[in-house]
Amino acid sequence: MILSMLVITAVAGVVYIFIPHDDKADPIKAVDYRVELATARRAAPYPVAAPAGLSKEWKPTSVSYAGQDGAGWHLGFLDPDGKYVAVEQSTTPAKKYVPQVSQQAEDTGRTYEVEGRAWQRWEGPKYDALVLHDEGVTTVVTGSAPTERLAEMAAALKTAPAATASPSSAAAPASVATPAS
Repeated sequence: MILSMLVITAVAGVVYIFIPHDDKADPIKAVDYRVELATARRAAPYPVAAPAGLSKEWKPTSVSYAGQDGAGWHLGFLDPDGKYVAVEQSTTPAKKYVPQVSQQAEDTGRTYEVEGRAWQRWEGPKYDALVLHDEGVTTVVTGSAPTERLAEMAAALKTAPAATASPSSAAAPASVATPAS
């Protein structure tokens, strides 16, 4: 029995040594969201928002569009500091939708000005959020990143036609984001 254990341990050691493994590799892979963005922009009953002009340090990690049950658009990123930031849009009533996508954040009653528009500030135990209500759609920028990073994402959002959509470009936008109250 001891001899069997020694043989098994030796084989496992040899396998471990000769199988390549990179402990420094980033386990989170970037996704290309251009196809889903183009599809959502054609199908959604509202102007679908996606960032333009973010630095390459922002890594897109997830994307989805569900045309039924509120026509929900989701685009997730890791910011340059490795914190999560997501863009969420839906026609679902805001009272139900915002707590759902912001992990139970609550309206603080304060606003945060981004590019001349007042976004509602929501805070929660896991995620904070900036919320913008437009005709027929609620846009939520939420995540574990600080409010300044959420505002940077909100400032980068564009609703341009799919033909001009771009996941990122080299220059970061000049973010004009300040607390409004």
